[in-house]
Amino acid sequence: MKESKSIGEAINRLSGSPIARKILYSFAVFYLIAFILLPPLLGISFKLDLIDQVFRDEILLNRAKSAIMWSFTIAFIIAILDLIAGIPMAWIIARGKSNLINILDAFVDIPFVIPTVALGFSTLLFWNSNYSPLKFLGVNVSPGFFLILLLHFAFSFPVIVRVMVGELLTYKDVYENAAKSLGAKSFTVARTVTLPILKPGLVAAFLLAFARSLSETGATMIVAGAFENGPIFIKNAKDAGLEGPMVLVSFILIIASITVFGIIRILGTKFRIPIGNVYPDFEALLSKSISVKIRNVLTITIFIFLVFIPSIFITSPVLGAISDGTLVKAISGEGIWSSFWNSMILSYTIGIIATLINVITGFPVAILIARKRLGHIGSILLEAAVNVPIVVPSVALGVSLGFFWRTFSFLSEFWIIIFAHTTITYTYFVQAMAAAIEGIPEEMEETARTLGSKALGVFKNIIVPLTKYSIFSGAILMFTRSVDETGATTAVSQKLQTAPVLLVNWIKGIVPATTSDIALGISFLVLTSFISLLVLRLVVYRRR
Repeated sequence: MKESKSIGEAINRLSGSPIARKILYSFAVFYLIAFILLPPLLGISFKLDLIDQVFRDEILLNRAKSAIMWSFTIAFIIAILDLIAGIPMAWIIARGKSNLINILDAFVDIPFVIPTVALGFSTLLFWNSNYSPLKFLGVNVSPGFFLILLLHFAFSFPVIVRVMVGELLTYKDVYENAAKSLGAKSFTVARTVTLPILKPGLVAAFLLAFARSLSETGATMIVAGAFENGPIFIKNAKDAGLEGPMVLVSFILIIASITVFGIIRILGTKFRIPIGNVYPDFEALLSKSISVKIRNVLTITIFIFLVFIPSIFITSPVLGAISDGTLVKAISGEGIWSSFWNSMILSYTIGIIATLINVITGFPVAILIARKRLGHIGSILLEAAVNVPIVVPSVALGVSLGFFWRTFSFLSEFWIIIFAHTTITYTYFVQAMAAAIEGIPEEMEETARTLGSKALGVFKNIIVPLTKYSIFSGAILMFTRSVDETGATTAVSQKLQTAPVLLVNWIKGIVPATTSDIALGISFLVLTSFISLLVLRLVVYRRR
């Protein structure tokens, strides 16, 4: 006991050394550059000589061009549609007075809880069922472009709502009240006062929805059919053993996505809002209570039929799986269920290890960003480096990471997958922690130091207690993101199969499985995410 106490005291004294802190921060930045930033950027460059394969085959070249074009086209369409539908929903949640708002607010999170593979299968089942609203119009929704749009709208819709609800709740409505006191109608005020002030939030929401659509692979595989966007083309090229097309499309997606994000980030805030002139009579009509009610009903209806019901429709075949004996087979590990449980154990193991690595290596970087220890320009560059993994489509990221890490022959496939998952999830923890630390007044830390507390004491007694929830929520977010990851895992894995990859093979018919098998397997994956979210909610409740 005395020995452990003396070791703790020695570490505490050491933490007060500027040299020790520099070593710690240097190691964290080195890890960011060597393990997170450079592998996806360098890996693809190792295989650029294979691009000639594509240019020698006109059909492959045209497929590659079309896939890249459709990736960005779908992402732009989805981001715009999500803004149009998501802003009114965020307004209802942030400004609504009904007791039902809390229920609606919770339901918006449903696509976050459900793994994308499950969401893709649920969407496919719903739009091909007799309950589909389009069935009543005599329209059949077959796998392809339109079903991809419906799917991407469903899983990226909550991103817009969450960002804009946060913006509206922190926004001070003093300017709105001033405009209304001068005779402006509510719609005019929202368009010409509120939205211009919230422009940074609008740009951020657009970018997040754009990124989510651009990078999604697992769910898209299920509903794409013969249609190809970038991630599906890469998956098809990998299955066909064509490395050249994989390299070309991955390289273009990596470079183009970083460029597009940079342009939108720079020019987005300069985009002029409001657009056009004020039309008093028309906007007065839209400001009437009956117009507001119609808009709210339309917004909620779109959410229910395009987001909520397609997301939870997977529960329908799960009930059949319980009654037809599939549940008994699953519990006993009979047939294909033996490999399923192995894949679940693999997914959990990889998720836990990746989460622990990122918590340890990400914390110092979050402090550097939050406290601007590298100066203003240095902090901006560091944050940009941290954001690279979420800007690049996950399957393209996986292809590049696979090329990079396989140059180290001593690495097993297990560790290659772990490094891929740490790269994919790293940003989520660092950004969450940087925002939380930035919210702690720096004067508190300075006061503790003047009273004799060393860096470790400040960390243990101030930063950790005040960011406990952010640490936990960031870890849960990383873990669930890792467990649900499909695109990058598909790109780097050769023999090992995580649960989402195995389920995609079941759904695509690569491994013979019944609808009950698929639904029940997906439900087990959903249950994991639900339990994680439930634990997070309980922690929030206790904290409050």
